[in-house]
Amino acid sequence: MAGSGSDGTEDSDSSAEREQTNSSESDGNMPKRQRLTRASTRLSQSSQDTPDLKRAADHDESPPLTPTGNAPSSESELDISSPNASHDESQAKDQTNRDSDKDLSHRPKRRRCHETYNFNMKCPTPGCNSLGHLTGKHERHFAVSGCPLYHNLSADECKVKAISREKQEEEVKGQEESNSRHATRHQTPTSKQSRYKEQVAELRKGRNSGLQKEQKEKHMEHRQTHGNTREPLLENITSDYDLELFRKAQARASEDLEKLRIQGQITEGSNMIKTILFGRYELDTWYHSPYPEEYARLGRLYVCEFCLKYMKSQTILRRHMAKCVWKHPPGDEVYRKGAISVFEVDGKKNKIYCQNLCLLAKLFLDHKTLYYDVEPFLFYVMTEADNTGCHLVGYFSKEKNSFLNYNVSCILTMPQYMRQGFGKMLIDFSYLLSKVEEKVGSPERPLSDLGLISYRSYWKEVLLRYMYNFQGKEISIKEISQETAVNPVDIVSTLQSLQMLKYWKGKHLVLKRQDLIDEWKAKEIKRGNSNKTIDPSSLKWTPPKGT
Repeated sequence: MAGSGSDGTEDSDSSAEREQTNSSESDGNMPKRQRLTRASTRLSQSSQDTPDLKRAADHDESPPLTPTGNAPSSESELDISSPNASHDESQAKDQTNRDSDKDLSHRPKRRRCHETYNFNMKCPTPGCNSLGHLTGKHERHFAVSGCPLYHNLSADECKVKAISREKQEEEVKGQEESNSRHATRHQTPTSKQSRYKEQVAELRKGRNSGLQKEQKEKHMEHRQTHGNTREPLLENITSDYDLELFRKAQARASEDLEKLRIQGQITEGSNMIKTILFGRYELDTWYHSPYPEEYARLGRLYVCEFCLKYMKSQTILRRHMAKCVWKHPPGDEVYRKGAISVFEVDGKKNKIYCQNLCLLAKLFLDHKTLYYDVEPFLFYVMTEADNTGCHLVGYFSKEKNSFLNYNVSCILTMPQYMRQGFGKMLIDFSYLLSKVEEKVGSPERPLSDLGLISYRSYWKEVLLRYMYNFQGKEISIKEISQETAVNPVDIVSTLQSLQMLKYWKGKHLVLKRQDLIDEWKAKEIKRGNSNKTIDPSSLKWTPPKGT
């Protein structure tokens, strides 16, 4: 195998090269072949005088194997070294090897590689030969993150940039070490640091100047020619200083991925799911999901939108859809209003479906770590119905028995339904269940970036609606929590972000900011009677008993 560090493999490769060289020699090199043939003939004659060797040969009639493990294709491949061979035969062998080494002397010596590469893998970028690396430190790459061609660079340019970055890092490291010797806690910037800051400000002056007409045409031509198979041209979009910072960040991220690959934490195929075909949508994935390796290396996955079974090809998916009897998630339908339904799925009763749902969700969630242990959870799956079935909109999961009263463990809105109000519907539904249970709920931490934005927006809307309808004189956080089922900690953090909480004379006061309330009401009127709201009267659900 190429790239192996064992001595036996190197000898095999050298033997194969010598055999190939001997078989391709011209008539002028015939004496070498004749010497080898005469030596082999003398060896066969001497072997006839040794009955032990003859009996061994009769015992095994299969042809001897070459060091490569294959049967020899010609007499010249036979190993003529033998303990019974004469001194002349040994000299003939040595002479032959020296002659072969002379013929191979012009070839570069084989270098042992300390990194293991799968040479069957290829970079997915069209026209790329997988040589070079964005970091300039590796000879090959197998992913777009390390492809010089994708980043509109050559392998040599990447190496030059790597050398330049190393020099800059050494200079910065030396400066930091010298400054740390004389550092104080409140040290003012040095004159050198101030000059560097002025230089950076000068370099960044022209970053918002915009593209010229010719530059725009060049960028558009590049995009039309290569599409999504290449990175857009970044020159002249910003300052050279900022562009270099971005290139450094790209190289550092690519190096981190390469280290993980070498350590075996990820393989070439483990992070290759780039798109999934889900119903009538083709979705670009955001994160790695631990699908089985034979599926993960495909690049594109085909998923049934009803039973969530994943497949390798369009043909398999088409045949599956012809036989699949599922048109909605398993479990009980606990909510329906119009085309929107919510199904309660027990992870213990429908284990395979819930595991497939978690694997699908991990493609779009960064912090999710639960994939297979789904039995302690209930899954609430929201769907939108049409004449073909109930299509997955999103879901949230919650523990059957949560010690900390978490009402959501994981929540996801499918990318094709984002920014349409379905995320707030899922959050509102989770709090509706908490109200029915007569509990105060809160989502499990940590929240993803999009999840945090959605929850803060929801909490803000709930508090402003409460303030708008409030007619009393004193506002109590405890009363807000009991009416909305929102945890007091979440209420306080939201009030602080809205600057509606003030500490005065040893007490915390809630301020009723009328400007924020009027702004929220104007948006509500502009939005009109949207159907993206949860109607408590449409819920047909009783809290499950302890399992």
